[in-house]
Amino acid sequence: MTAYRAQGITTDTAHAVIEAGTTRENLYVAMTRGRASNTAYVVTSRPDDNHSARHPGNREDATARDVLMGVLGHVGAELSAHETLASEQESWGSIAQLAAEYETIASAAQRPRWTNLVHACGLPDALAEAAIASDAFGALTAGLRRAEALGHNVDALLPRIASARGFEDAQDAAAVLHERLERVLAQPSSGSSRGSGRRLIAGLIPAAMGEMDAETRRALDERAHLIEQRASKLVEAALASRENWIASLGRIPVDAASAGAWRRQASIVAAYRDRYGVFEDDVLGAPATLSNQRMEAAAAAAARDRARWLSRGAPPAQPQPTPGRSRPVHSL
Repeated sequence: MTAYRAQGITTDTAHAVIEAGTTRENLYVAMTRGRASNTAYVVTSRPDDNHSARHPGNREDATARDVLMGVLGHVGAELSAHETLASEQESWGSIAQLAAEYETIASAAQRPRWTNLVHACGLPDALAEAAIASDAFGALTAGLRRAEALGHNVDALLPRIASARGFEDAQDAAAVLHERLERVLAQPSSGSSRGSGRRLIAGLIPAAMGEMDAETRRALDERAHLIEQRASKLVEAALASRENWIASLGRIPVDAASAGAWRRQASIVAAYRDRYGVFEDDVLGAPATLSNQRMEAAAAAAARDRARWLSRGAPPAQPQPTPGRSRPVHSL
């Protein structure tokens, strides 16, 4: 039966099928019917027999945890006009929303540049065209934007990873290039070893660089400013309400310079929490499952540690010096 019909019913054991579209209220009803046990079966892949594409709401890489996190954020109860307005304002002003807008604009603005780069990276013309037409091209371009924001010379990096190994057995050249690029970005000393060489909004989101029209640049700059502003406000709000997650970062240092540095690190953590819907007391919440989130979780964890060092009066750990250019690519 449906969760609606199950309200008020109690049974020995309950078994619920949970999908991406399930609301938080229905999940609560479904998981509180059984006296002895309540089991959820989470749908991570549901093919639609009437369409060739996958069912909307199911991602290729979604895990049960991802689906359940989405369900917990899917409120189906009727809200008052005031609650609805407040909820919408919070949602549209969140870093999750602003970052999505930023990345959408950046993707469209930089597509010609990345298209030209793929053509110039040494791939045969047919393979380059197939890579650009691939569904994985968007992930590849997002990775290139992150690589450049971390200080890599992408004009040299992409040809290097393209020539590191052949594509004879590759079914999707864009997916292969993206995988190789992810390995480079996962290296601890990837990119610039100096903070000034990195262009990350709120310490997390790669800034879009390169030439673009003035209107597009203005739209990106506005959203970058709003993201930074939002992160700072979240820190001040957490301090005012004495939230547990920010208390775990330690006390704000006394001297002004260290206090400013501490707030900057705290804002990176706040930005991560707002972007990925972390509401629990644990600073970073559940372990990240997707590659981009894992990289941003690592950045947030480093910011958490630096804030704690600053709170204790200890100097933050400095990254090991690396050559001015990107490290050679191995095992691609």
